[in-house]
Amino acid sequence: MKLASLKQGRDGRLALVSRDLSRAVLAQAAETLQAALDDWATAAPKLAEEAAALEDGRAAGAFTFEESACAAPLPRAYQWADGSAYVNHVKLVRQARGAELPESFWEDPLMYQGGSDSFLGPQDPIELADEAWGLDLEAEIAVVTDDVPSGVTPQQAAGHIKLIMLVNDVSLRNLIPGELGKGFGFFQAKPSSAFSPVALTPDELGEAWDGRRLHLPLLSRLNGAVLGKPNAAEDMTFDFPTLIAHAAKTRPLTAGSIIGSGTVSNRDADGGPGKPVDQGGLGYACLAEVRMVEKIRTGEIATPFLTFGDRVRIEMLDADGQSLFGAIDQEVRRHAER
Repeated sequence: MKLASLKQGRDGRLALVSRDLSRAVLAQAAETLQAALDDWATAAPKLAEEAAALEDGRAAGAFTFEESACAAPLPRAYQWADGSAYVNHVKLVRQARGAELPESFWEDPLMYQGGSDSFLGPQDPIELADEAWGLDLEAEIAVVTDDVPSGVTPQQAAGHIKLIMLVNDVSLRNLIPGELGKGFGFFQAKPSSAFSPVALTPDELGEAWDGRRLHLPLLSRLNGAVLGKPNAAEDMTFDFPTLIAHAAKTRPLTAGSIIGSGTVSNRDADGGPGKPVDQGGLGYACLAEVRMVEKIRTGEIATPFLTFGDRVRIEMLDADGQSLFGAIDQEVRRHAER
């Protein structure tokens, strides 16, 4: 199934979306995605029947699907915990601020608890008050769980993955060092994240999803130019079941919890930090990596962070070039006074 939340009220209106993202129909089995996840065992089979009817042309009330009409699949969630599954990314970003990478980072994942009360829709603008804060995109994969008991093992956690979606985990890079320096984690440096128009059940991905990782490139564009196309399965040190088990080590996770992969990041074939796309590499899923690689290779940082008017696009295509999740497509705008 492909599921979307149309903009309506605080929690959206759940809709089923056709595989080619051309048509949709309002769900009857649940009003919202959160309501469906709260009773997934009962709701999922009914939603699957509705999705099949849409695909076969039997659904009454079907309409043209517009990605611009979508909120995030979960416009607000009980939990948003973002990991750093790609240690190559962690290593590069820490280098950028002169910090060493402890060996333990290869054995135990990093994770922070982000704000989940005001997610951005896939085409909502990224509002920024001050360009000096260092606005950056972070292209990621995320999974949504049902109820996960405390102390779950990675093997058990795999069965709790119900949906998959894409993320732009927006960061304010120049605020991060000061916050981390206080020893109490992110807060102001992590404004609202944006999510793809649709969330997919794992079966929609076929062989690209092995139950632990998603084996497809994640495509990011900046102002129309390809920034990166790293493969989401390559160099993923910690898979999704491991991240879920880490999050649930000492507490349960409520249905509708979102677990992020962290910025997708691939090393180069020679084990180096990776090359830009225009140099034959797979590029990058954030500007922090671009800047760090510039510094490593030339000694100088040339690429600025995002500025007003910049446009970010994040999506994932199947083997036939069809968009799977729809696109996160956002413009950076000056924060409006309210």
